[in-house]
This record gives sequence, structure tokens and C-alpha cells, in this order.
Amino acid sequence: MTKSEVIFPAPGHDHDSCASAAIMHAEELCAARAQRLTPMRRHVLEALLASHKPLGAYEIMERLAHRSRPAPITVYRALDFLRDNGLVHRIESRNAFVACVRHHADSDPVVFLICERCGTVGEAPGGAIAETLKGSCRAAGFTPKSPVIEIAGICSHCRER
Repeated sequence: MTKSEVIFPAPGHDHDSCASAAIMHAEELCAARAQRLTPMRRHVLEALLASHKPLGAYEIMERLAHRSRPAPITVYRALDFLRDNGLVHRIESRNAFVACVRHHADSDPVVFLICERCGTVGEAPGGAIAETLKGSCRAAGFTPKSPVIEIAGICSHCRER
């Protein structure tokens, strides 16, 4: 398996396994932190795990409407919890959220590779650039809150088509 396949799951990958592993990680993380993965938090995370594409809060509400349409504040509160616990990331350029399928430290910089063709978001490790960024921040007396880098382009799967 190449690095690009790890970052961008193949179109035919076992998505149910991918989503199940992320839910199991969320349950373990919440249990370890004595927090609750409430039904609404779980439903929001499941909606995001249904694909590797970012969703806005209102798109999440639409996906959950078959149960009973949640109020926007309810979805935003669930997203805040999930984000605070490193289970989802906000894609600033899209004003949307994506489930975190890579388990990394909260302070690790994340590089989002956003495919302009299929909309899939790959989460690449930012370790190689972390020290440079941390050094630049320290030199400026700056403490980063959410070290995220977004790069738009074409994923390996779309490029091969």
C-alpha cells in the first residue's frame, strides 16, 4: 500500500470497517476521559464517517433528519464536543467538518489534502513540518491553537482516472 492510498482511501475500500474503527476509538477515548459519547454526538460522528468528504452543520442535520431533525444548536454542540476531543476537524476553507480517522496528538499539525474533483479530504501527518512551524511560532511568541494546513489539489485516485 502506498502512502497516497493511506491518505486517500481507495474508492472500493472497506468503509464500514473504517467507520467502525473510528467509532470504537471515539468510545475508548470518551471512556478514558470519563466523558459521554451521547447518542447525538455518535449520530453526528456517524454522519461524518459516512464518507471522507467534509460536511457543513446543515448537511449533517439533513443526514440526521430521518430520525428527527435536530436543532442547529444541538448539532453545533455535538460538533464542538467532537472537535474538542480530536474526533473531528474543521475544514476552514469549506466551513465544514470531517471525521478524524488518524489518531494523533492534539498539538500535532495536520495537513488536509482536499481533492478539487471528488471532494475527498485526506489527512496527512504534519510531523515533518512540525518543528519548523513550532520554532517559528516560538520565535514570534505565539502559541498556536489549531495547527492546520489546507492544500487543494487532485487526489491520486482522480489523477489516475
